Amino acid sequence: MTDLKALDRDRIRTLFDLRTGSNAWSGGDFIDDPHPIWRRLRERAPVHEGTLHRLTGYPGEALFHGLPYPESPHFTVFSLEACEGIYRDPELFASSPNAGDPRHSGVESSMLMMGGAEHRRYRGLVQPSFVPSKVRWWMTNWIEETVQLLIDGFVDDGRAELNVDLCAAIPVLTITGSFGVPVEQALDIREALRDPQQVEALIAPIVAARREAPEDDLISVLVEAEYVDDDGVTHRLTDAEIHTFAYLLLAAGSGTTWKQMGITLATLLNRPELLARIRDDRDLVRAAIEESTRWEPTDPMFSRWVTRDVDLHGVHVPKGSVVHIAIGAANRDPARWDDPDDFDVDRPLKPSLAFGSGPHVCLGMHVARAEMTTALNALLDRLPNLRLDPDAEPPQVIGLYERGAMDIPVMWG
Repeated sequence: MTDLKALDRDRIRTLFDLRTGSNAWSGGDFIDDPHPIWRRLRERAPVHEGTLHRLTGYPGEALFHGLPYPESPHFTVFSLEACEGIYRDPELFASSPNAGDPRHSGVESSMLMMGGAEHRRYRGLVQPSFVPSKVRWWMTNWIEETVQLLIDGFVDDGRAELNVDLCAAIPVLTITGSFGVPVEQALDIREALRDPQQVEALIAPIVAARREAPEDDLISVLVEAEYVDDDGVTHRLTDAEIHTFAYLLLAAGSGTTWKQMGITLATLLNRPELLARIRDDRDLVRAAIEESTRWEPTDPMFSRWVTRDVDLHGVHVPKGSVVHIAIGAANRDPARWDDPDDFDVDRPLKPSLAFGSGPHVCLGMHVARAEMTTALNALLDRLPNLRLDPDAEPPQVIGLYERGAMDIPVMWG
């Protein structure tokens, strides 16, 4: 990767706008702060009947993990204790109603929707590429160069809009770069996520090339991965299985980190004294990122499917129900954090549900942290007196099931 001029900023703005396109389906037009409502619901009871968006007062329909499933009863869980209990029992609270049914495509047939031994087997094929010891591999091959080249593109301008110029571009270029996708095709891949078959068409030539001559990238890892089935027979992944892996990693890798990075930057820029502290004490970078993921997780809800009747904190939940884990509410539970609605980088570090928990804990969480850490340090290193542009509207976090900061106008010097 040597030239990012192929990136179309207007196209990035369109693809990474929560208010338009496919992003709007998840409640991208929601502009209120949902946390006071979630706090009241959590204080009233740990479990409520209904979907999170209806309980929040969102008037329209919203599609996300576990939605719509109109034929199923829906319940939403708000307390940390109740949410952690669901994550700890994947047999009772399954990750999918179809458990990786091959008749489904894209994410619906991926390991995200698998359970039990099948999930462990497939996750084990890629997990070694995402453990903390492999972060340097990601940093050296893709993250550091991507961040520096992006900043090169606007460092002399004195002004930038960081959501488009930086936050949205880093994750998509990192994950597509790890697949061997050239820069000029990176946005094609992102746009093709609406149709798994389009992603397959773009990835298939790379898979074929790596089967002939593996390289030091993620597609080569998938091509060379082996697993042993229940009969003790060793297999390599089929092209279809690799395409499914690729689709999931692209969808996750180019989405959540973008939004969380924007939330982190917007939060710090709105607190200039705190940003100055972090500029002088880089040990606070990690604390700021961990606090951001706790305080405002970009995807504040995920769902599970109930495999048998259960009494859930005094609420009868029948088999076949969809239970929505309100991570955004659980991460502000005063049972674990003092003054949980405050953004406080000095609070003692305690585990949150920002990256999930249990067998399906976020595979890419260490890479996401590395991307955000690299970006924040680089901005502070290269943009003196980084601050919000006083002539522009300050950034605002919007969205319901996908929350992010749109338009982060800054200046420096």
